[in-house]
Amino acid sequence: MPDLRTEITEIVTGLGTLGLPSIDDALEARPREMIHVEGCHWDRLTQARQQGKCPAEFEGAWLNGQTFLHAREGLRDRTSFRVEWKGAHRPPGYDLIPADLRIDHVYLVSCKYLSKILFNASPSHLFDRCLQVRRGAGTLDWYAEVALNSYQSLYAAARQALSLDTLLPEDVRRLTTDGRVLLKELLQSGWPVSLIEPYADLCRDVAESSAERWNANMPSLQDREEMLWRLLRLAGAPYFVLGASGDKWLRLRIETPWDWRQRHELRSFDVWGDRGAGQPLVRWRALVRGTANRSEHAVDGHVEVRWSHGRFRGHPEAKVYLDTPHERVPGYNPLA
Repeated sequence: MPDLRTEITEIVTGLGTLGLPSIDDALEARPREMIHVEGCHWDRLTQARQQGKCPAEFEGAWLNGQTFLHAREGLRDRTSFRVEWKGAHRPPGYDLIPADLRIDHVYLVSCKYLSKILFNASPSHLFDRCLQVRRGAGTLDWYAEVALNSYQSLYAAARQALSLDTLLPEDVRRLTTDGRVLLKELLQSGWPVSLIEPYADLCRDVAESSAERWNANMPSLQDREEMLWRLLRLAGAPYFVLGASGDKWLRLRIETPWDWRQRHELRSFDVWGDRGAGQPLVRWRALVRGTANRSEHAVDGHVEVRWSHGRFRGHPEAKVYLDTPHERVPGYNPLA
């Protein structure tokens, strides 16, 4: 189930497109045009509003919905007749469009508030399959896959430092769920001094090996262009992003690859391991040139390759971040 802030930002954005007088009127009306919003959701939102919770989220989402209602590239003052909320629903296939709302069967809207995360993927999905397909050969322990020696060294040092030689197997690849939980609990306060250097070695090896594999799977500039499109979530249909980034409103129309190629040219797409980041981290940078004015723009981001549930707990995941402000990304156009 989505958390309260997510429900507010998504549902109230949709309510703002219905032409109702105010947030309170909309919550009281519980309009039938809002599809997949059930009684429990209305109750939570109404209670939160009455208790004064998340006032900025309520007001911001309402204003974004109203902006889309009046925008020339949006509804052009035509109140929506159907707003479908996806909620916790996951698409049955692989969908690059992170839509939270579908308005009038046509307009896809992503509600993005204070987040620079583009993807939360498995490392093999990103570095080996370049985000092309979701299904793979199963979940990999990525650290063991790309940096087994340094991973084993860190694990051995942890067994010794925590006096777990008799409780845990010698080989990190044989570590059970119970063993991972134990290590996470004992290491919650941080790395002991004796583990700082082995962990730094692991970070370096994972970052460099991950970048090497990613590079190997993008042999041509066209491969790298398509990789950039996937990272930026450019898809076969245009969609809209309504939200906030820092102290700025985020109201964007996202181009399709067809649109993008008419207006932009990829000059390079580089990835490399960051040796001194303090965690396994891969940086990426795209250099893009406008086809009209020939000016060049850099789009920067990074990938954190980290345990999903704390030290040694869960297989590593790849969190992809956009470091360049959204409004400066080629293909992300201000809503007109």
